[in-house]
Parts: sequence; C-alpha cells; structure tokens
Amino acid sequence: MKAISKHLPMAIMAFLLLGLSSCKNDNNNQEKIKTDQKAEVAMATPAEVETAKGYSIGDEATDFKLKDVDGDMVSLSDYPDAKGFIVIFTCNTCPFAVASEERMVALDQEFKGKGYPVIAINPNNPEVQPDDTYELMQEKAKEAGFTFPYLYDESQTIYAKYGATKTPHVYLLNKENTSAGSATPKYIVKYIGAIDDNVRNADAVKDRFLANAINELLAGKEITVKETKAIGCTVKQ
Repeated sequence: MKAISKHLPMAIMAFLLLGLSSCKNDNNNQEKIKTDQKAEVAMATPAEVETAKGYSIGDEATDFKLKDVDGDMVSLSDYPDAKGFIVIFTCNTCPFAVASEERMVALDQEFKGKGYPVIAINPNNPEVQPDDTYELMQEKAKEAGFTFPYLYDESQTIYAKYGATKTPHVYLLNKENTSAGSATPKYIVKYIGAIDDNVRNADAVKDRFLANAINELLAGKEITVKETKAIGCTVKQ
C-alpha cells in the first residue's frame, strides 16, 4: 500500500504531461488544417504556374471530345447553332464550386437560348481527389440539377490547354468565321476569370462579370472587363 502511495504522485504527473502533449498536438493539427485551407485558395503551386500559360484573351481555343455524365461524348462542334460557349472548369466538392452551382444553372437558363450554353468540365484527377470520380460526377449532376453537360477531363489535358488553375474557372468563347461556305469555325477566348464578384455569396453579388461580357457580345459591343481573378480551389493533379 505504501509503495502504491509513493508512486501515485508520479503517475498523476505523467498522465497530466501526456494530456498536455496531446492537446498541443491537436492544436498544431488544427492550425495546420487552417493553414492548408488558406494555402489551397491563395497560393499557386509550380505546376499551377506552368498551367497558367494557357489561353489569353483573343486566342483560339481548342475543341474537345469529352465524356458527359450521361455517357455521351460531347464537343463544341455538336452545337452548330451556338454563337459561343460558357466553359466552366468546376468539380464536385470544392466549396467555391458548390457555392456556384445554382449560378451555373441560372447562367445556362439565361443564355443558352441566346446562343451561349454552359459547358462544365471537371479537371480534377480522382486519384488525387477521390470525391471527383466519374460516378460521383453523375451523382453531383443529378443532385444539383445541372441543365448542361458536365464533362470528365479524364486525360487531364483540356484544362491544361485552357490554363485553368481553379474550380470554378470561366472561359467565355465566341464562335467566329461562321459565314456561309466558311471553313471550320474558330472559338475565340473573350473573357477569362470569375463568374461574378462574390463567389462565396450569390446574394451579395454586385458585378456579374461573365453575364456582362455576354450581354456586351450580344449587343455587338467591346467587352469592358475581359479578365478577372478566378477565386476557388486549386485544380487537383
């Protein structure tokens, strides 16, 4: 009994030290999570910088043939009556992409009938981001009520050609060289960047960058704001 009493204070002290160490580690982990979340949004990786050498305003964008969530292969050339396209690189789980889903549907409803349909493309590698598999894309499209193609960039090459670094990241294309008897139409980049000025809160939007650019094109005017900063999560490669 005396032996137990003798060692009891030492045991209590060891237990307290272990608890303090665990709390310290938990705090460090929480700070790391916060730091990583901030870094994901604010910092560009070397690969991202390299990818950012994609299209500039006035460049001709490449067509593509990518798999839609319904199993069909989709290309820009499948839309002979379109005047252009709203190409949006997005994904299943990035908070900024999720916050933009209703806006993407609204944009498609507003401008598809005017000749500018939305084409969404998921650039993420599912081996890096397991929540961006093709099967989960199918679920996302159904749950979010997408009225537009949601394409799987399986080879992760189209996003690189365009230069997309975030989800969401917008490229407004205008179809040119479409007169009768002309060659294959060209898809010219007219706007690059964000959908609007508040990716986090649709109710607080004051400037609809993308919609303004499309309306100026429809009116035959020069686009006032051609580029803005895309705010979102980094493309996962």
